[in-house]
Amino acid sequence: MIGTVERLRRYPVKSLLGEELGGSVEVTARGLAGDRGRALLDVATGRVASAKNPRRWAGLLDYTATATAGGGVAVTGPDGRPVDEAELSEALGRKVVLIADRPPGAAIERAVPEEVLARGVAAEVEVTVNELGRAAPEGTFFDFAPVHLITTATLAATGTGGEAERYRPNLVIRVEDEGYVENAWVGRELAIGPTLRLRVLVPTPRCAVPTLRHGPLPRRTAALRVPAEQNRLVPLEGMPALPCAGVYAQVLVPGRIGPGDAVGLVG
Repeated sequence: MIGTVERLRRYPVKSLLGEELGGSVEVTARGLAGDRGRALLDVATGRVASAKNPRRWAGLLDYTATATAGGGVAVTGPDGRPVDEAELSEALGRKVVLIADRPPGAAIERAVPEEVLARGVAAEVEVTVNELGRAAPEGTFFDFAPVHLITTATLAATGTGGEAERYRPNLVIRVEDEGYVENAWVGRELAIGPTLRLRVLVPTPRCAVPTLRHGPLPRRTAALRVPAEQNRLVPLEGMPALPCAGVYAQVLVPGRIGPGDAVGLVG
């Protein structure tokens, strides 16, 4: 055993604040039940709204999405009041619609993180357009793969401690180890709980999102600056070295997991 599951989180609408899961949850090839099954589409551009371009979309992190019975979602504003697409569009200054089916070629805008650090959230910086979900199940709105893990050791190393939601992980794994220990899990299998088996694919490159204000959590530039200083890696061949924290994984064998479940390396 290398650790235990400390926290479970899901984000029913991409780039909105998510929810803490106090009990167990089913994990399938599509990730945690109810995770990133919907997104907001920018009607003007046809692109998926993402706080990775904070100048345009940082306001998404004022809103919270929770899963409801029957596979639906509820979106609430900073005051806890339910909001609809019209209210979201007015608040964000762009017409958006909530979608449950990922359009072919769905893409997001990603601001160059170091430029956001240097020039601020409101600055006009270079933006790239990236297609969603290289290793994600069809119809979902994951950036890359359906499960994202980060360890308590890495959170401690970045100085974010109990603010795991800045990195938007599904699983926070408690380990007694040094920061960025999950780098060594890439290419290996993890056993979590009675049946769940994951294959760790790549380190998770970090964008500007962890630095942004998340609901009541204030802006924290160290959430990106520290990994940029301590843990620059090449996630995939052909990519440059990028600040990384946590890892992406795919599901090999589904299973139900909950807080306190053991986590081990297979083989």
